[in-house]
Amino acid sequence: MTTTKPTTGLSKKGLSAGSVGLIGAIVIGISCIAPAYTMTAALGPTVSEVGLQVPAIILVGFIPMLLVAFGYRELNRAMPDSGTSFTWATRAFGPWIGWMAGWGLIAATILVLSNLAGIAVDFFYLMLAQIFNNEGLADLALNPFINVITCLAFVLGATAISYRDMQTTQKVQYVLVGFQLLVLVLFGVVAFIHVANGTAFDATPVTLEWFNPFAVESFSAFAAGLSLSIFIFWGWDVTLTMNEETKGSRSTPGRAATLTVIIIVVLYLLIATASISFAGIGTGEFGLGNEDIQGNVFFALAGPVLGPLAILVSIAVLSSSAASLQSTFVSPARTLLAMGHYGALPPKFATVSPRFLTPGYATIVSAVVASAFYAIMRFVSEDVLWDTITALGMMICFYYGITAFAVVWYFRKQFLASARNFFFQLLFPLIGGLILAVLFFTTIIDSMNPDYGSGSNVGGVGLVFILGMVVILSGIVIMIIQAIRRPAFFRGETLSRGVSDGTEDDALDELPV
Repeated sequence: MTTTKPTTGLSKKGLSAGSVGLIGAIVIGISCIAPAYTMTAALGPTVSEVGLQVPAIILVGFIPMLLVAFGYRELNRAMPDSGTSFTWATRAFGPWIGWMAGWGLIAATILVLSNLAGIAVDFFYLMLAQIFNNEGLADLALNPFINVITCLAFVLGATAISYRDMQTTQKVQYVLVGFQLLVLVLFGVVAFIHVANGTAFDATPVTLEWFNPFAVESFSAFAAGLSLSIFIFWGWDVTLTMNEETKGSRSTPGRAATLTVIIIVVLYLLIATASISFAGIGTGEFGLGNEDIQGNVFFALAGPVLGPLAILVSIAVLSSSAASLQSTFVSPARTLLAMGHYGALPPKFATVSPRFLTPGYATIVSAVVASAFYAIMRFVSEDVLWDTITALGMMICFYYGITAFAVVWYFRKQFLASARNFFFQLLFPLIGGLILAVLFFTTIIDSMNPDYGSGSNVGGVGLVFILGMVVILSGIVIMIIQAIRRPAFFRGETLSRGVSDGTEDDALDELPV
């Protein structure tokens, strides 16, 4: 079922309206961020960059996320459209920049989908090894054939759930998200109990210096740590991409985004301080400075912290990555749907399932591309997969930054009309956008160094830089091809530029579907 041709304003796409409430949106937002997965993957590398100042970096990384979330809320209030960054940047800056903003979101989610699937595979076999008390089962994840086949099975399951209605997604997420949050809080509390009892591996008292970002040794280390910090917050914007399916489409998604970011920063500070206080940042067996455990911190610390309950951490990370694998499909599928709907991609992408009222075709395409990317990268090198996470930070800064600047430009005629407008439509998104822009260009420059990321390089150029540039340049090439084949969008005939005058005249038109 495909919508009729849209006007130069915004229009509905046939999704199931009013199927997601505030709590459901927050749960899906937390699920997409995947706190258990992101912390086990990012805590070690962040420690390697900034040492004890991880809590400070988390707080600093929280600032641009919150500021940008305020801007997203303003855009959503004026233009509740599932295309989010793509639609908003097109309305503010025109089709070319809008198309690249959409590409940045799609590329980032495809990159993270592949890594989520990989983490799910690792912890699935670890869980089996713990259940059956057979360490050899955990080694099955090292076999690339078994690994990829298992990964494809996870993606297939996540795709099947995402293809169905949003009620199914919410029911699954309530269980998976609730469980991982309980386990993470348990892990943090028990770690502090070990520190208090003198049974921690390398007890390190928490001090205010941990929360001082100026104690980081260099700006490059600060930028690298901040880039990783932004990665661990990424995903909250899924609450906005569901705006056409949310009760109160103008207000609920923005409120859910803000609350999601706040909940996550509190949880991260608990886990980070507890882990560092328990294990320290040394290079000992369980020290967070030990390169052998940095790629998967919970894998190493679960036993020493929780003892016989360590399997709960494995299940939590597995449920976290599986839940996020499913919920992360929401963003690229709805962005592709919007791009197809407005003529920026082939009309097939605008297809909505007549039974489930979800972007079925776009969901399947996202799954196929993510699966193919993971399979190829897994056989090339595990280092490449890790470098994609670092490259992901670059892409997040790219499309979040464009969207933040779109807030300022779209509301330029009214942000001096009131104090509220000044802060939420100019100052906050402008500062957030500038921080992300600095991080984006700093990462580009630093990642050219062959020692950046995993240390992999091609011809003396860092692999992270190459991956980032390949993703961006691929988007430009595809955009030019689409401009030749589908010129109407790029002439502004299907979605035109606009500027807000404060009358909220950009509501979705009630078009037949």
